[in-house]
Amino acid sequence: MKWEYVYLGEVAEFKNGLNFSQDQYGKGVKYISVADFKDYFSAKTDGLAELKEDFINPSYLLKGGDILFVRSNGNKELVGRNLFIEESLELITFSGFCIRARFTNENVLPKFYAYLFKSKFFRNTLSANAGGTNINNLNQGILSNLNIPKPPLPTQRKIASILSAYDDLIENNLKRIKLFEQKVFVSYKLLVNSEKLIEGKVGDLAVVKSGYAFKSRDWSNEGFPVIKIKNIGNNDIDLTDCSFIPESIAEAASKFKLNAGDLLIAMTGATVGKIGMMPKTETSFYLNQRVGIFKPTVENAELFLFCFFNEPSAKNAVESLASGAAQPNISGGQIESIKLLYPKIETVTEFGNSIKSHFELIWNLKEQNSKLREARDILLPKLMNGQIEV
Repeated sequence: MKWEYVYLGEVAEFKNGLNFSQDQYGKGVKYISVADFKDYFSAKTDGLAELKEDFINPSYLLKGGDILFVRSNGNKELVGRNLFIEESLELITFSGFCIRARFTNENVLPKFYAYLFKSKFFRNTLSANAGGTNINNLNQGILSNLNIPKPPLPTQRKIASILSAYDDLIENNLKRIKLFEQKVFVSYKLLVNSEKLIEGKVGDLAVVKSGYAFKSRDWSNEGFPVIKIKNIGNNDIDLTDCSFIPESIAEAASKFKLNAGDLLIAMTGATVGKIGMMPKTETSFYLNQRVGIFKPTVENAELFLFCFFNEPSAKNAVESLASGAAQPNISGGQIESIKLLYPKIETVTEFGNSIKSHFELIWNLKEQNSKLREARDILLPKLMNGQIEV
């Protein structure tokens, strides 16, 4: 069946977000910023910053079915990235670097279009409307003039249901990952509260090295993926939004090839101090400059340090060392200098052995999610262009 096409502006209305000042931060209304646009289908509310409730105009609050787009960002690869807003009892708003789309036509299913906007069709259409392969800024006019498919409502529901099945499995795995991480943190707390601790520094357990200084001419459209600062999140590494290098460059950067279990830290920018542990992958990944890797000098020290860098004291120490410049920045030596209380070396190793099984399960779940996303992303364009009928 041939689908009808409409302009997005015919079925949705748009609103730019708000800009906030420091005195408006507080408690009451959570808000989504560009930093929260990770590789999720729907927005995550855990860990969002908050604003004072009396500052927010109700017209800027999000509701179920809304879709948020990145409007402007220094990294133009992020422009157009989007999140679906599920039904939520919480008060949530969005920053001025985002645009909200809210559907006004009863014959469209917001969730279907949320999947459409995750597809290459959307990226290609967006770039075509913006007049180039990349866009620096997205505006309401560009979104309004997007010519998008509008299949019959039952077809929209079926496609959304098929794709949701993959995301439900991914979401369930993410919840299990959180539970295993919580078990790890509980074990860490018990250890540091029950042992006599040594007053030392991070450098007593590991050295921190920055990644390879790839040049602009090194990048390619395919090849081996590279982990950059943008890929480091809250205890996570986004493997889906990577730049690539050819085999010849990978050979030159062979010392910066990553392995499962490598502990990484962002050393520059808004995410400075964020950490993530490399999961199992079938593909070889490489490390870019300004992302640090912990090279343990004590067996299993990376597992102990993973827990430590989730402590408020560690995060505050990184922020303090990284501040003072226009862009937050920290060196490997500065990270090594951070004060650290740890038990005797043998206990650090034993602790790592005791929690390693939890990390193995976490890595396996992340590998499952990677394969589920890959299968979903192969299926998505075929459903969206009618190649597979439902």
